Amino acid sequence: MVAVGPSFVPDVTFTGSSLTGWHTVGNAKWTAENGEIVGKPTAASGGWLVLDESYQDVGVYVEYRCTGGCQAGVLFRETKGDAGMKGTFVDLSDPQITTYSVTLGADGAITSRNKARRGGGLVRFTPPPDPNAPVRNYRPRPTAAGLPLTPPDTSLKAGEWNTAEMFMDANVVRTFLNDGREHGAVSDETYGPFALYVGGTGEVRFKNVKYKDLSIKFRQPDKTSPNFRRQILTDFFYSFSVAAADFNHDGVEDIVSGPFIYYGPDYTRSEEIYPAEAFNQTSGFPGDAWIQSAADFTGDGWPDIISTNYGSLGVTLYVNPGADKHRRWDKFQVVKEVQSEVAMLRDVDGDGKPEIVYMGGGQVRYAKPDPANPTGSWIIKNVSEPGYGTAHGIGVGDINGDGRMDILNAYGWWEGPKDPAHDTWKYHPVAFGRYGRGIMGGAVMGVYDVNGDGLPDVVTALNAHGWGLAWFEQKRDAQGNITFVRHMISDDLNTKAENAGGVVFSEPHASGFADVNGDGIPDFIVGKRYLSHVNTFLDPDSFGQPVLYVYKTVRDPKAPGGARFVPELIDNESGAGSEVLSVDLNHDGAVDIVTPTRFGTIVFWGKPGAEEKH
Repeated sequence: MVAVGPSFVPDVTFTGSSLTGWHTVGNAKWTAENGEIVGKPTAASGGWLVLDESYQDVGVYVEYRCTGGCQAGVLFRETKGDAGMKGTFVDLSDPQITTYSVTLGADGAITSRNKARRGGGLVRFTPPPDPNAPVRNYRPRPTAAGLPLTPPDTSLKAGEWNTAEMFMDANVVRTFLNDGREHGAVSDETYGPFALYVGGTGEVRFKNVKYKDLSIKFRQPDKTSPNFRRQILTDFFYSFSVAAADFNHDGVEDIVSGPFIYYGPDYTRSEEIYPAEAFNQTSGFPGDAWIQSAADFTGDGWPDIISTNYGSLGVTLYVNPGADKHRRWDKFQVVKEVQSEVAMLRDVDGDGKPEIVYMGGGQVRYAKPDPANPTGSWIIKNVSEPGYGTAHGIGVGDINGDGRMDILNAYGWWEGPKDPAHDTWKYHPVAFGRYGRGIMGGAVMGVYDVNGDGLPDVVTALNAHGWGLAWFEQKRDAQGNITFVRHMISDDLNTKAENAGGVVFSEPHASGFADVNGDGIPDFIVGKRYLSHVNTFLDPDSFGQPVLYVYKTVRDPKAPGGARFVPELIDNESGAGSEVLSVDLNHDGAVDIVTPTRFGTIVFWGKPGAEEKH
């Protein structure tokens, strides 16, 4: 099996050897033994084990093994039809995990099955079919050969144990086989129990059967760490991005998040740089505000803003009008295409000016203004060969200690060359990410000495739309060859022993690093992007609490690798977007944290003296 355990906290887990609370229909014998449900067909048409309780929206997780020519599946929303029963049937014996609308005869036999229309994806409700809609043929970008991180085999394993996680919600059923990609289909919006199925010959065994009423949501009472003061800049969803600079030259740091600059020192006065339009918190994405960075890109002495956006929007430059006040800023598209949902502004070529590091065209890249024409197309440098670009995970730091910046992503790191004009840097393969539901790679990756041995390590989320935080301990052999050992910080709901402080959350799509507790060692700041793929069950635990944490780096010779990470909750009603900004905005000696989220943009002011309490 690829993954064990559900991505949700179940209401019910089947245990024991009794089928109380279930009833049978059709031609099959059902028994329970030591937490396993066993079904054996007594005729090829098979039969059903039906839950007595009904649900409209429900999440179901099973581990199952079908042997001896059996057929297995799960029926959702069983209701009475004209001549028997009907419902939505997920065929777990089909390698394609096809979903059908089925009718059942009085004897439980399937009398008709019609393949359900494809549904799901980035919508909760699949709309009616549009006969004029263009045909979309998704073709993933080709990847390089010999990568250290490759998609696991999530296909159906005949005769072996498999996992299936299914979410029946609204008019969509989503099935994830062996923690692979979504198999989505449209369902009638009816109400009824779900049922396990066995047919054909042989037997099916289900174990770790867990389910949850998806109509019930939980939110904890608001909580903010006493070491921080919470200030809401806006409670509208404008942005996943944030940056800081003194935009009006008054000597005070300002904040930009989406269409607004919030002027310091109190950040209660704001001004548009482009026309503001808020997005739907549950179904929208922030348009031209995925990643924002601030620097003087035009050379006129005023800090400008770039917005690096996933897809064809590319990189947009907003030029600071300087002394020309009371106006929005002119904008220019300076990079046409961006593949990544994360980017970093760093000086990677040693010229004293920052470049934007991102992925594009299947390659790791950075871009910089053309000094002769900074509002025209920027100069693009390819760091990697084609096939190494990822959507998630970017880091910049000196891995090998040669004084030059190296660039990282989920596939490893690229060594900064002596000649900054050199294309395609030397590649070092390392799996700095982990696959889940077809996605891998984290957010901003930190490079610093975690355990105090003098070697830079790597700290990162493993999957921005899934689970996992880890640090990678750098090792060197006698010849100076560099390898890394992974140490988990937090894993998933089913690995309590590996979750530091008992803390676990999914969708860690934004992260940053700063010395929050004043011990001279960077700490790991990371937040959950709530409803990252909108209000669907496309991502694991997408409706989980929108938390923001700082994981304090503690050097401990008794811990694996010589260090451990201690979580402190900053806030549980914010989370993060694509960026977490950590900076001492008011120069009081305490790190302040700004997070742009679906709930607005929020500042958490560090309290001077609180370092001793962290």
